[in-house]
Amino acid sequence: MSVKSHSFINDHFLLLSPVAERLYHTYAAHQPIIDFHSHLSPADIATNKRFDNISQVWLAGDHYKWRAMRTYGIPEKYITGDASDQEKFMAWAKTVPHTLRNPLFHWTHLELKNSFGIDQLLNPDSGSHVYDHCNQLLAGDEHTSRKFLEKYNVVYQATTDDPTDDLRFHQMAKNDPSCKIQLVPSFRPDKAFAIHDAATFLVYMDSLSAVSGIQIRDMDSLLTALQKRVDYFHSNGCSIADHGLQQLPLANTFTSKLDAEFKNFLSARGAQSFSDPDAFVFHVLTSLAKMYHQRGWVQQFHLGAIRNNNSRLLKTLGADVGVDSIGDFSHASRLSSFLNTLDSEDTLAKTIIYNLNPADNAVFASMIGNFNDGSVRGKVQYGPAWWFLDQKNGMEDHMDVLSDMGLLSCFVGMITDSRSLLSFSRHEYFRRILCNLLAEDMLKGIIPNDENWIGSMVEDICFRNAKVYLNV
Repeated sequence: MSVKSHSFINDHFLLLSPVAERLYHTYAAHQPIIDFHSHLSPADIATNKRFDNISQVWLAGDHYKWRAMRTYGIPEKYITGDASDQEKFMAWAKTVPHTLRNPLFHWTHLELKNSFGIDQLLNPDSGSHVYDHCNQLLAGDEHTSRKFLEKYNVVYQATTDDPTDDLRFHQMAKNDPSCKIQLVPSFRPDKAFAIHDAATFLVYMDSLSAVSGIQIRDMDSLLTALQKRVDYFHSNGCSIADHGLQQLPLANTFTSKLDAEFKNFLSARGAQSFSDPDAFVFHVLTSLAKMYHQRGWVQQFHLGAIRNNNSRLLKTLGADVGVDSIGDFSHASRLSSFLNTLDSEDTLAKTIIYNLNPADNAVFASMIGNFNDGSVRGKVQYGPAWWFLDQKNGMEDHMDVLSDMGLLSCFVGMITDSRSLLSFSRHEYFRRILCNLLAEDMLKGIIPNDENWIGSMVEDICFRNAKVYLNV
């Protein structure tokens, strides 16, 4: 396989008309990035980490790539095992040509070009050269963790943080005048909902008790402990909460009887299963949502994933290793009940809901309109195309449905949802797709052929809407 320039990653990439090119290059390309959901390491950013090689910054933790490598027949040794970093990189280089038509093929070459200036296809023939070239750059001062964010014009970066986190790295970044990125935590209390797994839940209650200084013995003390952590996160610049749930809980009442049962559940260390997990989760989640509203936060809900399907890999490798998939849950009534409960008490914070199943696009896109109350532009958002849907078809379908049932002009744009510092090319990918989508409508006469007007809308979606929505 010969080494060739990948000329398809050029100024015209994904832009199928001169109008699309002008929209992208004039209005979208140079907009700063506000990335309000990622799984980046705050420690890596705060310490301005240097990486020994490209495998460490690019392959480690990237379950998208791991999933593709397994599909191609790469042994686990070269994915998450004890092979050397160079061997793992070469295994990825061997896989890349066979990712054609998967978004990984586009992302790989965008990331190599934007991060390291590499304008050739990655394959077994080019792999050694690419590996050495990237490692030489990583040894210098212009390819540290923060330099990657600066290169991509990231001005605001949210991480995903457990309520028990001490947030010392966010504090370090804030107090470091050389750090040009606004690095903020987001509050992710998923472990506080996992009452179905008694052993893990009780260990987490112990951790939450210790860090909050509140001994958790019942529901009131649990909510007090969570309030303490919300306050602590707020004092450290947090204004975003995030939740990863299969589906929102049923709107069951947390009765005094359940309250007593929960108290016994804690004291007996989970000797018996809790009888109504939905009622527990609904009560804790709505209580937290009211805390977010009081603080003026944005709340996010990532819904619809079946996680850790492969129990063998979960046991040997742990969670988040590329064995999650799209679920087929029923969302409509649960979404409606949850949002309505908060709205009826005027305690509904700004809300972003993410959908993983394309069959539910219309359900989510239509639901947000029920709870936009005129107080905030796009108060309830149908969040960016997420995970399995953050590819060309998924983004186009998402924006088509949002346009049909809501206001695309109020959309808050893209996120990376990634563990890799090189993944900000996904914002470019989204922006090119957005500009081409609008240009096609202009050329078909579906919307006015007014580049200044449409270009201003592009700027809103790429940057300004998120800036205002998140009070950046």
